[in-house]
Amino acid sequence: MSFQSEFKNLWQELWAQLSRLLAGSPGDRPAPEPVDVDDLPGSLQPRVLLIIYNPVIRSQGNRKLTQVLGWNDPDQLCNAYIADLRECSGGWIDYQIAERIEVADWPVKVDGFRYDPDTYLRCWHSGSGWHDPDAVDYEAILASFDIPARVELGRIDEVWLLASPFAGFYESRMVGPGAFWCNAPPMEREDVSRRFVIMGFNFERGVGEMLESFGHRIESHLSRVWRNFGDDPEHNLWRRFTLYDMIAPGQANCGNVHFAPNSRGDYDWGNPAFVSSNCDDWLNFPTFQGIIRQVNCQEWGNGEIRAHHRWWLEHLPKAPGDTSSIANNWWWYAVDPNIIS
Repeated sequence: MSFQSEFKNLWQELWAQLSRLLAGSPGDRPAPEPVDVDDLPGSLQPRVLLIIYNPVIRSQGNRKLTQVLGWNDPDQLCNAYIADLRECSGGWIDYQIAERIEVADWPVKVDGFRYDPDTYLRCWHSGSGWHDPDAVDYEAILASFDIPARVELGRIDEVWLLASPFAGFYESRMVGPGAFWCNAPPMEREDVSRRFVIMGFNFERGVGEMLESFGHRIESHLSRVWRNFGDDPEHNLWRRFTLYDMIAPGQANCGNVHFAPNSRGDYDWGNPAFVSSNCDDWLNFPTFQGIIRQVNCQEWGNGEIRAHHRWWLEHLPKAPGDTSSIANNWWWYAVDPNIIS
């Protein structure tokens, strides 16, 4: 289907729904209200709009950029990423690629600049000369693909952008009414009635880096969910989950995306030193058994990024019920920003 036909069909659907709306203009819509924890679904299958920027390089036999530079296949990356999240969540999250668009060009920067093949390849091979500012124009992306309308129609729940290095994406960014920090400044919008997240991925990197972006999204969402419980780990269970030995000697839990329980610095996932941790006990959440033992990098892959992030995600609570009126399945908050006040 051509872009023009797709655009026409999209707006026909939109107008059909708008004709039934009686609640006023989009500007009158409040931010979504949090959902009662009793409404926790049995599983989630979020629908994704996948946009791949993979320019065709005519001077290289009309091959795609990923082929010219020997980078990862974007679809294979997405399939592996979806599989990892499904496995780590115990099958609770099963992302679905609802719509896929491939663009044979680079995205536009905030100042209107767009790379051409010669310029980009020259910068890549020399390691210098990259355009400044690097930031992508998110408003242009939202408008070009009519993303708010797609969300409003219920066709998609979030957006994944895949492109080359120096595309200018944030790892994640939230859009919509009442949008809040999601590892990037929020984009408040009044032309859509619910929030959604735009993930930014780089196909020169691997699945581990994709999981890292998702992990930082979790950190933003769960920090907001537990923000009214103070910093005391006794009451703020998210704060307790993220403790590591360097900041809480002898009291390490699971750490965070950058810090394993025994890390002494960012990305120190290969540290062989043993520390005491109750990380195993988080698999019993919310009924802790007081399990504490010595752990080191052998638990989470000896420094391999994907292995560590899978280990960390596997420990994220996914139990039924609630604690302090917060669902014991934290994956719900990680995926759906509309249930977070």
